[in-house]
Amino acid sequence: MTITPPAYVIQSEEALDKGYDPNIARKLIRFLQPYLKQGIAALLLMTIATITSVSGPYFVKVALDDGLAAKNIAVLRQTLIIYLIVMLFQWGTNYLRVVIMSRVGQNVLYDVRTRMFEHLQKLSLGFYSRFSVGRAITRVINDVGTLREFITWAALAIVRDIFAIVGIIVAMLLINPKLSLLTFAVLPFMALATALFRRAARRNYRKVRSAISWVNSVLAENINGVRVVQAFSRETHNYQNFRDYVNRYHLDVGLGAAKVASFFTPTVDALGAIATALVVWVGGTAVLGETITAGDLVAFVLYIDRFFEPIRDLFRRFDTLQSTMAGGERIVQLLETPVEVQDEAGAGELSAIRGDVRFEHVSFNYSDDPTPVLANIDLDIRAGETVALVGETGAGKTTFVKLVARFHDPTSGRVLVDGVSLRTVTQQSLRRQMGMVLQDPFLFNGTVKENILFGRLGATDEEVIAAATAVGAHGFISQLKNGYETSVQEGGVLLSVGQRQLISFARALLADPRILILDEATSSVDTQTEQVIQSALATLLKGRTSFVIAHRLSTITNADRIVVIHDGRVIEQGNHRELLEKRGYYFKLYKTGFQE
Repeated sequence: MTITPPAYVIQSEEALDKGYDPNIARKLIRFLQPYLKQGIAALLLMTIATITSVSGPYFVKVALDDGLAAKNIAVLRQTLIIYLIVMLFQWGTNYLRVVIMSRVGQNVLYDVRTRMFEHLQKLSLGFYSRFSVGRAITRVINDVGTLREFITWAALAIVRDIFAIVGIIVAMLLINPKLSLLTFAVLPFMALATALFRRAARRNYRKVRSAISWVNSVLAENINGVRVVQAFSRETHNYQNFRDYVNRYHLDVGLGAAKVASFFTPTVDALGAIATALVVWVGGTAVLGETITAGDLVAFVLYIDRFFEPIRDLFRRFDTLQSTMAGGERIVQLLETPVEVQDEAGAGELSAIRGDVRFEHVSFNYSDDPTPVLANIDLDIRAGETVALVGETGAGKTTFVKLVARFHDPTSGRVLVDGVSLRTVTQQSLRRQMGMVLQDPFLFNGTVKENILFGRLGATDEEVIAAATAVGAHGFISQLKNGYETSVQEGGVLLSVGQRQLISFARALLADPRILILDEATSSVDTQTEQVIQSALATLLKGRTSFVIAHRLSTITNADRIVVIHDGRVIEQGNHRELLEKRGYYFKLYKTGFQE
């Protein structure tokens, strides 16, 4: 059975199925620039180690010809001592080189991951609606890890192998040009095998990287959605899907890559054996004819083995190079993903605001979909006003508040706060004066106090407790095992949805925002918890410009103004009583959807 991966996996393979890209290499090398001195030192050490390695067979030749054959024990002893010293020196230089490059590799790993994390923090919400969490984790963990492996072990090893090949060729030609040419006769066959290997390996290593991305995406999705999986008894189905499709595809492409790689090393070994046999036959005949010495022949055979060893190593490194280029392209693609919402050049800091918000002819659609989500919105919200946004699912309510928080920029028109266009001020200076509570509150791995402090890191313990008390969270927090120091684990899994929501309310209150956004903030809590929240909302909303998205009548009726959005347009606005008297669209929603 042929397994077909998702479209994004296929597209990723097609995008990355190309040869060595010097442009990608240049961009990756930039991360090495801060460590240029260490790289030069490692290169010098590697050069010394290569020279000492190439000299080894020459000392064997001297020991055989000038020592054993001449029956000169002193020469034999001196040659062996020099050989041991040279080999010890080779070991020392190799050790220092590995230490230096290991440190460089770890530092580059740190730099690249830090840079990627910083960029991921800046990317707009539109990116995350198109890019799965698993794929992002693959970039930061797997692809960056591959880059480190290449820098630590493969980069200088490739240069060392090339130096070794050149040095060995020179040494062989100096010893016996005829035997050297006999050895080189197998090189055209090796070049053919190399060309075939490279073509197949490039295609297979692209597939391997894409398959890993698919595995990570499915794992992240299933782990994040484990409650839904268990609630609907989907464990067996999901396991079979992962085993028979996702992981099977990864296994198949991995085996394919291993099959291609397993072809090359035996081919090189066979060609090396053929070259050795030819040299031993021709050289042995020459030794019998006394045209060359036994030391020359032994040294030459040793050089042949050393000649093919760096060639074998080069193509083992080629595996790493292929993975690095594939991963490097993905790293560069992520780092070069444009930030859709950016501060303009010269954007200023937004000073303390009152909270007036104005929409001027605002329309919005996503870049990959021309269908308008919001169309020609004109709206004035006064400072301190509580505005409830009402409409059917998909009407554009959440997009409306995302424009207020500048998670997106309007396709046309302007959003202004206190008469200042949001495009002309920095995002941080705007969001520092805003608070947001979502339908599905997210808590970070840490204590209850740390999660509340997320709203204002410099707050005191007394201010944290006061914020929690104001929203009715202090009671249940005090009953936790360690009170405010209780760890909530990732996502707040140890707390109920209502408890997580109360903590998110405390976090928002502690931030003391001038503009507050409540996006379905009470839809996930029970009636009793909602009553606690409703009693705290008066405190939370007082003096703040507030946008409330809700489906419950109790959350809407006390709003200063209700804005009804339908198909991306504002079709009605007014307070609860006024809209009911109009008996328009809101009246219809009230009768069918909001009435409790």
